[in-house]
Amino acid sequence: MNIFALTGAGVSAESGLGTFRDKDGVWTKYDLNDVATPEGFARNPALVRDFYNARRANLAGAQPNAAHAALARLETALAARGGELFLCTQNVDDLHEKAGSGRVIHMHGELAVTRCHHCAATWPDTGSLSADTVCAACGRAGGARPHVVWFGEIPLFMDAIEDALARADLFVSIGTSGSVYPAAGFVAEARAMGIATCELNLEPSANAYVFDEKRYGAASAVVPAWVEGVIAGL
Repeated sequence: MNIFALTGAGVSAESGLGTFRDKDGVWTKYDLNDVATPEGFARNPALVRDFYNARRANLAGAQPNAAHAALARLETALAARGGELFLCTQNVDDLHEKAGSGRVIHMHGELAVTRCHHCAATWPDTGSLSADTVCAACGRAGGARPHVVWFGEIPLFMDAIEDALARADLFVSIGTSGSVYPAAGFVAEARAMGIATCELNLEPSANAYVFDEKRYGAASAVVPAWVEGVIAGL
C-alpha cells in the first residue's frame, strides 16, 4: 500500500508552533507581504531576518507530538510490507524528522537551512540570520535568507510530488487549511485519478467537501487513531 500524506501547520500546533491562517494565526499578526515575499525581503531584509530568527528560536524548543510519532510508525509499517509513505509537508519545521520519519519532502523549504539570495546555495543553519554572513559558495555577504518558499515563489520537489501522487493508493491531508495552492489542489488530482482521499483536521478545511473520508479533532488524538486503524488493516 502506498500512502501520500500531506501535512500542514495543524500537525505541529500542539508542539507550540503557531498556525498561519487560523483566527489567531501568524498572518493575523504580521503582513505576509512584508515578511514572506521576495519583495518584502528586498524592501527590508532586516525585518524579514528578525521574523525568521524568532521562528528559529521558537523551533529550537519544540518537540514532536503524538501525530508526528504516529506518522513515523506508519512509515515503518508500510515499508515492512513493501509499501511506502510519501510524507510531503508544507511545514518548514523539522519535527517529522525528530519523530523518526526517514524521508520528508519539504515542499515549502526548511527553516533550519539558510539560502544565499545571490547564488541560491544552501547550508544547514540554526543560528541567527545576519546581513554579515558571507556565503561560502559565492563569497558575497548580505544575501542570507531562510530556505523557505515565499509567496510568489515556486514550491520545491513538484516533479517528485506529482510522481508520488500518481502511484498512491490513498491520499490523506493532515492539519491543513485547504487554501494554499498548489497543495490544496492535490486532493482534486487524487480524485481525478481514482485515488481514495481522507482529511484529518481540527475542523473542516476550505475543501473538506472533496474528501471521501473525514475525521476531526486534535492532531495528537486523531492522527494516531487513524494510523493504528491503517496498520491493523495492512
